[in-house]
Amino acid sequence: MGHFHEWQAGPGLILTRSRRVPVATVFTTHATLLGRYLCAGNADFYNNLHKFNIDKEAGERQIYHRYCLERAAVHCAHVFTTVSQITAVEASHMLHRKADVVTPNGLNVKKFSAIHEFQNLHATSKGRIQEFVRGHFYGHLDFNLDKTLFFFIAGRYEFSNKGADIFLESLSRLNYLLRVHRSDVTVVVFFIMPAKPTTSTDTAHTVKEKFGSRLYDSLLRGQIPDMNSILDRDDFTIMKRAIYATQRRSLPPVTTHNMLDDATDPILTNVRRIGLFNDRNDRVKIIFHPEFLSSTSPLLPMDYDDFVRGCNLGVFPSYYEPWGYTPGECTVMGIPSVTTNLSGFGCFMEEHVSDPSAYGIYIVDRRFRSADDSCNQLTQFMFSFCQQSRRQRIIQRNRTERLSELLDWRYLGRFYVHARHMALNRAFPEKFNVDPLSSLRAEGFRYPRPYSVPPSPSASLHSTPHHSDEEDEDEPYDEDLEHHRDPPPPPARSTWSHHHQPEAPEVTHHQPEAPGVTPPARSTWSHPPPTQPEALSHHPPAKTLGVTTTNQSPSTNTTTSQNQKHLESPTPTPPKTPGAPHQPEALESPPPTPLRNIWSHQHQPEAPEVTTTGQKHLKSSPPAPSRSNGVTTTNTSQKHLESPPPAPPRSSITTITQQHLQA
Repeated sequence: MGHFHEWQAGPGLILTRSRRVPVATVFTTHATLLGRYLCAGNADFYNNLHKFNIDKEAGERQIYHRYCLERAAVHCAHVFTTVSQITAVEASHMLHRKADVVTPNGLNVKKFSAIHEFQNLHATSKGRIQEFVRGHFYGHLDFNLDKTLFFFIAGRYEFSNKGADIFLESLSRLNYLLRVHRSDVTVVVFFIMPAKPTTSTDTAHTVKEKFGSRLYDSLLRGQIPDMNSILDRDDFTIMKRAIYATQRRSLPPVTTHNMLDDATDPILTNVRRIGLFNDRNDRVKIIFHPEFLSSTSPLLPMDYDDFVRGCNLGVFPSYYEPWGYTPGECTVMGIPSVTTNLSGFGCFMEEHVSDPSAYGIYIVDRRFRSADDSCNQLTQFMFSFCQQSRRQRIIQRNRTERLSELLDWRYLGRFYVHARHMALNRAFPEKFNVDPLSSLRAEGFRYPRPYSVPPSPSASLHSTPHHSDEEDEDEPYDEDLEHHRDPPPPPARSTWSHHHQPEAPEVTHHQPEAPGVTPPARSTWSHPPPTQPEALSHHPPAKTLGVTTTNQSPSTNTTTSQNQKHLESPTPTPPKTPGAPHQPEALESPPPTPLRNIWSHQHQPEAPEVTTTGQKHLKSSPPAPSRSNGVTTTNTSQKHLESPPPAPPRSSITTITQQHLQA
């Protein structure tokens, strides 16, 4: 079994197949050679894939021999794989072969994981970055570091492919929004891309070499070295010039190093165009570090992993990014990031996460939107991130760190296993008759949308106690633990409750009366009735709190009271309507026990039922109902009974109603 990566390993695969070596071969391309060149030339690559003359484009860029080597390796391999779906589409046009399997790039999550400690690591690394910012903006530190967010972009110095062009334009618009809204948040942006700097390090090395040789000669002669004799006049002049070059009489520099091609550097040229010179009024500050980070650097002595942990947001709006390790590394370390739908990482997250932005993965649409619209979308992502409180950023970092399981080789390695099984099956069908594995789209690993997305502070109420956002950002926060600590939701309110429920008026749909059937009166109390009620004149009038509408058939449309349940005195007889059925005589005199008539016998063909509800048990009989415009309204706001009994369940009344209808 032989697995070959990229076109540089192509000769080994081609020779293996041409000499008929019994080896099953797999070729994986991480990016097509011609695609990288075309995107670097500002071509509308993805919308014109079918229009390119591949051989002509490769010849004009003087990479035809390498392109042929890559294409031959692709067609000689038993199985061809790519690292993402977007690269598979590209390879089908550039290399004229569809990918058999997509093998996403994974990470060794154990190397980056710090269980329950990544919040503390973030605070530690952020403190080291703040120390560097204090020195870089010495004399011009007019902003609060506690309200400063650190954004960064890192990678090869491919200005357009890595999205540095759209990032700089978005920073200009973000600076405008922060100034217009008078925000007290300051954004310090780091560009970590290797360029061609020239620093005072060269001068120090020159002086050190001369000083070391003279010091060695003096010690060999057995003499105590004299500093004035070891360092001559020229050496002091060189060092004074280096010191003078570091003196500042202007704004803080954009770059940390002196650049060889300052006038033609793409980043510095665009910084001059957008006018972000680290002015006092600017809310966005730029620091261009034209070297990769190292813990041995005298300027910013931090490894890349530590630096990423100390930042708040990684921005990678790449136009050509077959996979994208940089946003993946941010995800593993719990740092939110911005990516695009033209990167393999962005497509992978869209496939596996229902709401990526809720988990700290902001995906910019660069495939179906114009450059200006994509720039506005990126600006909005960064501006909304600046509006988040500290607690919201802590919650989001916790969610981002959870996605590290998706990027672990323990999960993504199965794609490689599937590709190699397929290669063995094709190379040696008589020996390795491996059944095709199930679909590798991993529907079961799709992350749902979180139950509680961190709300926008400008459009929602406080989701935490007041002033809780002022807590230390280093405080650990476990969302699952907080979810279990929350009180359970209140039980659903019962429409048969004995207490007043003004928020949820009861709506009852009665069954129509069956012809020829007289419904019986149902007793609602199981104990003797209370004592004689007091006079109604002693009670103040009650307010109307609810209306219950009952829709019935035209032949049985009546007006009933929903809360005249437990009366101690006779129920007044409503006025009769012409054509209505005769009211039973049993209701004209008080029964021995209070009765509740759930049936109405008055015929009102045009009047819908309107009943004032929301009152409690009555202690005396209500006033006679009044008729107005064909609608009978009954006010039942009376005093509570001294000992209200429990109400019967709704199911028993429904059963009696169904029995009489069947009879």
